[in-house]
Amino acid sequence: MTSFSGSYRADEVQILLKQLPLQPFVSVEEKEALIQSRQKHYSEMLSPESLPSARYLRIFEDACAANLRQMARDCLVLAGLIAERRNGDITLVSLARAGTPVGVILKRLLSGMFGRQVSHYSVSIIRDRGIDEAALRFILDSGHAPDTIVFVDGWTGKGVISRELARCIGKYNLEHGTRIDPGLYVLADLAGTAACASSSADYLIPSSILNATVSGLISRSILNDAIGAGDFHGCVYYEQFAPYDRSRQFADAVVKAALKIGRDGVPLPTAQDRQASADVSRACMARLLAAHAIDDPNMVKPGIGEATRVLLRRVPRLLILRDADAADVLHLKLLAQEKHVPVVIDPTLPYQAVSLIRSALDG
Repeated sequence: MTSFSGSYRADEVQILLKQLPLQPFVSVEEKEALIQSRQKHYSEMLSPESLPSARYLRIFEDACAANLRQMARDCLVLAGLIAERRNGDITLVSLARAGTPVGVILKRLLSGMFGRQVSHYSVSIIRDRGIDEAALRFILDSGHAPDTIVFVDGWTGKGVISRELARCIGKYNLEHGTRIDPGLYVLADLAGTAACASSSADYLIPSSILNATVSGLISRSILNDAIGAGDFHGCVYYEQFAPYDRSRQFADAVVKAALKIGRDGVPLPTAQDRQASADVSRACMARLLAAHAIDDPNMVKPGIGEATRVLLRRVPRLLILRDADAADVLHLKLLAQEKHVPVVIDPTLPYQAVSLIRSALDG
């Protein structure tokens, strides 16, 4: 098993995913039907990934102009919190793929601002399937002590991945006698389930609105028959997208902004009330499930990051916005317009956006 760096620099990340040949793509509609009928798990299939349109790229650039400084500040705060909580060397383990850009940025800040020795790996974790244990063993066998590991992602939505991480790392620790911290470190913790976060605000993290071209040109992780016993989980490397890649450029811009902020001193973290965030999340989910007659919580995706994923790679039923004129939701309105998804405005929404996935029973 070998690692690679995607389109990042070799010293920025080791991506522990098995590179697979281009998969037979499944249409978004067919994938949705197979997932909802439980004939296949979402991790077994890939839908075609296309390059963003010129119009959508302009929205990404606008998002960077508006929110890159906020993301840079939050990355700097998170790096400071990690430095406080870990002595000695640090082993960042980002969750592919939304966590990968964050991990790349944190590695450089922990090294450049805090003088720490940092390694960075990116691994797969899949809902209901757990973390890639082959990747975890690779990290430990490479000489990294269990207590140096810090799991990193971009944000929490409902907290599904942070709970999955806690479950599978708890199981791994029991089975192997290790004491790996299962806590998740994120920029924005909407669900109140992260161990550590810079913020609980639902703001537009710019990297959330592009796919492979801001995440090292890798696909979402894959776990199907192509993955043998002992293999890393898989991915497709979209080498054909290289002329349009923003991965390094974006990470460089965030690091530059963070270092500029850091010259005046590392910002102090704002106290996060995890219980309050968890209460808001539960109440919002209960209201949405009841209001839209939904039985499966997996069909509701709260927060800008999760709402964006639905519009990019699922079959959306409805987009709910708190404020249709907010700059952070411009890309969502564009995607909804392109895909003919109805949009409703709910000023009482605790998040800027929520996407509902269309049920296969809706026709």
